[in-house]
Amino acid sequence: MSDKLTPDALIEAALLTQTEPLSEKNMRELCSPSLSQDKLIDVLAQLKLRWHNRALQLVHTHEGWRFQIAQAAFERLGSLQEQRTPRYSRAVMETLAIIAYQQPVTRGDIESIRGVAVSQNIMQTLQDRGWIEIIGQRDSVGKPALWATTAAFLTDLRLDSLEDLPPLTELGDLVLPDLIEPAPSGEEDEALSEEAQATVSIH
Repeated sequence: MSDKLTPDALIEAALLTQTEPLSEKNMRELCSPSLSQDKLIDVLAQLKLRWHNRALQLVHTHEGWRFQIAQAAFERLGSLQEQRTPRYSRAVMETLAIIAYQQPVTRGDIESIRGVAVSQNIMQTLQDRGWIEIIGQRDSVGKPALWATTAAFLTDLRLDSLEDLPPLTELGDLVLPDLIEPAPSGEEDEALSEEAQATVSIH
């Protein structure tokens, strides 16, 4: 039955059902025979036109193509997600901010800036979210790992590049509007900056 589907119908279904963005190579190879690059461009243009002015929009990100909720709908639907979205401590957000704005950095760099130890749980949380990764090692004693943000980080924050990062004082509003709560006390949650002192929810 799949061979009766038009390329645009097959690619549309793939984009709507996959949780991760699709590369152009993957979309071309979905069809039999494989689509040419020019044909794929035509299909994507048709889909963008078909979904124009709807609550879902077809967009291109650093990781590939995907459907995402239009900003106007995202703001209205946010309350439906609050109970399902992961929530992150102030310590996690401070660590993320340091990596985002100072990358590449080692764990020691982060600890020097925060003034407290960075637990493995914090780094694992950010890795599990797909926002940070090891990109190499510093040429110094112990060869510590160098951490940087990922393409998924840019995609989730709807940024085209790191140059589009807002001033640090606005980062909290970008990643979690309207969900500011006091973080628990403790060494790992000691404040470094006003903008990161919140428990957060990411959509």
